[in-house]
This record gives sequence, structure tokens and C-alpha cells, in this order.
Amino acid sequence: MLKFLKSLLGSGTEKKISLTFEEIPAYLNERETTAQETLRVEVQEPVRAIKNALAGLQLTVNNLSGADQDPETHPKIKSIAKNSLPLFLRAMNSSLAKELPEEDPEVFYTAAVESVKGALNAVRGQGRYLQVAFPDEMKETRAGIDAVGREINTMTKTIGRYREKAGQIADTRSAYAALVAAKEELEHSQGKEERLRARLAEISGRLEQIALETTKLRADPSLSSLDAERERSAALLRQREECLRHYTSLSMTMSHVFRKAEKIAVKKHLSKEVHLLKDAMEILSDHEVAEAEPCAGILAAAGPVAGQMIADGDIILKNREERQVFSDFARYSGEVTGLCTRFYGLEKECREAEEGLLSHPVLSRIEALGREKEQQEAMQKREEDLLAELLNRRKELEASIPDLTEALEKKLENMIGETVQLQAGGPV
Repeated sequence: MLKFLKSLLGSGTEKKISLTFEEIPAYLNERETTAQETLRVEVQEPVRAIKNALAGLQLTVNNLSGADQDPETHPKIKSIAKNSLPLFLRAMNSSLAKELPEEDPEVFYTAAVESVKGALNAVRGQGRYLQVAFPDEMKETRAGIDAVGREINTMTKTIGRYREKAGQIADTRSAYAALVAAKEELEHSQGKEERLRARLAEISGRLEQIALETTKLRADPSLSSLDAERERSAALLRQREECLRHYTSLSMTMSHVFRKAEKIAVKKHLSKEVHLLKDAMEILSDHEVAEAEPCAGILAAAGPVAGQMIADGDIILKNREERQVFSDFARYSGEVTGLCTRFYGLEKECREAEEGLLSHPVLSRIEALGREKEQQEAMQKREEDLLAELLNRRKELEASIPDLTEALEKKLENMIGETVQLQAGGPV
């Protein structure tokens, strides 16, 4: 393999290079190692020269700290230079003290650039006040900075070439990773599709079983014996509704007259009577049918109050129902109480009849199958949606793989400088 890779990194006389997918990672690693080794060799001399130039610049700065000002310098400039010198020296020493790790050329280069930038800023800052007072020393300082800059410029070209190669390798790795990810996802999707289809087949089979069992149960001979029970249950429901209708009619008629009586009692300030009439209207107007015992007591108390007002002519009965009810209130109040009792009795019978029907083993099983059918259909819909989503994603992946392969070939060609042909020599 190593011999093969070295041949690829040789003079480049081949017109076409063939690579299998499985060879690409090792090829990229080898090319990256070669680029790093080439960089280290090419920067050895610039690194040495930069360190020497920086050492020389540091010596110049050290000499400046003990240098005397030009005796012909104007006193005012001398005073400014005296104040500026410590600031300049501090800035220069800070810049030149940056650590320069030779083992990492890129880090070394970045640190050297920062060091020179700091020195230039110091010269352009506090250093401009020292140009007249220390002309020779500042000239040497600028020359030292220029010397470092020239070596950095030499190294810049080398670093630039390396970064270009490293960028090409990184781009190629990204293109390879994208193609690998697409192929792996496509491969995994096949197993996922198989699982989804198996699950859908299982659900469909269960739904068929439910349908067959339900059809068989509906034809069960024992269900025919339930016809009489169903009819009895329906008859009880009709009786309950008729009882409720009759109760509602009588209670509304009584409530209407009691409301008139309550208004008259309010006007006459008959507080006890107002209370009795309000109780009657409340129990009769409730959306639930009244209990028989409390209803009988309340009507027995409120009926005579309204009856006396009718006898005194305070209340005029305007329809046949009101006149009929209050012409014999005791009878009709008893009828209302009896309807209360009958209604709750019928309601109990209806509930028991319904429970009896539902407790039939065949009907219970049909109900259970119906609930299971709903659950299975919900799961079927969910699995079908997942399968549709998976198949759409697979189409996208299948369409993207040729484009990703072509992109990888172009990245390789751009990196190598030769035509590249990818071969399916092994799995990615």
C-alpha cells in the first residue's frame, strides 16, 4: 500500500489515477503526513532566521534602555523622550517575549507575526517620540523589525502553500465523509424498510383476523336470543322518555303559576310565602328530575299559597293546563311526585337492561375487537407514514450519490492535479 501511495505522490507523470473507496482514507492520511513533513523541512531556515532576527532586535532594545540621548536634542523633546522611553521599552519587550514553539510551524508563524505587529505598533506609537532623541538606536530598531518581516514574508509563502494543500485535503475528507454517510444511510434504510414492511404485514394480518372474527360473531346464533332483550330495553327507554315529557309538562305549568304568585308575594312583603314559592320553582326548574320525597313536601307547602291567591283573584289562570292543574292541585302534585318515583325506577331498569346486553359474551367480544381495530388502524397509519417518508428519503439519497461521487472525484483531482477515477474496489 505504501509503495502504491508513494507512486501516487511521485512526479505526476500518470495521466489518470484510479482509487478504490477503501484506499481514500489511507491516501489522504499519507498525503497529509507528506505535506506536514514538507512544511517542517521548508520552514527550518526561515524559523532559524526569524529567531536570530528577533534576538538581534531584542539586543537593540536592551541597548536602547541604557543609551544616552543626542546632546543636541531640544530640551522639550528630551523631556518627552524620557517619559516615552519606558513605555516604548515595555511594549517592545512584551512583543518580543511571545513564545515561539518551533515544533508547530503554523503556531510559530502566527506568534512571530503577532510579535512583529506589536513591535511595529510600539515604533509607531511611543517610538515616534524617540526618533530625534535616539536616532541611531531607533534606526537599528526599525532595521531589526524589517529583518524579521522579510523572513516572515519568506515563511508566509511556505505556510500559504501548506494551508492550500491542507485545505484541499480537508475538503476531500469532507466530500468523502458525505459520500460515506449517504451510502451508509442508504444501506441502513433497507433494513429499516424490511422492518416497517414486516410490521405492516403483521398489522394487516391482525386486521383481517379481527374482520373475520367480527363477522363470525355477528352470525352467532346466541345473538338472536337478544332480540327480545333489545326490544325490552328500547321499550323501557321509550317509557322513560314519556315519563320525562309528562313530568316536564306539569312542572313547567306549576312553575309558571308559582312565578306569578312569587311576584305578588314580593309586592305584599310576604317573606315566608316568597321563600316557599322560590323553593318550589327551583326544584321544578332544575334540569334534573326532582327526588319524590323533597318534591312532595315543597309542593304541599307552596300549592296552598298559590291556590289562595287564585281564589282571591290576584292570579288569573289563562290557559287550560293551568286551570286543570290548580283546580285539583293535590291530585296533580301527587301525580308529579309519582312521576319522579317512576322516572328513577325506569332509569334504573334501562341501565340494568343495557348492562345486561353489554355483558353478553359475544357482544363484549365484538366491542373489544372494535377497540382493537381502531388501535391497529392508528398504528397502520403511523407505520405507512414512516415508510413513505423512508422511501422518499431513499430516492433523495440514490439521486445524491452520483453527485457526491463526482464531487469527491473533483476534490481529488484538484488536490492531486491529475484525472481521478474512483473504483468500487470495496465497501466505503
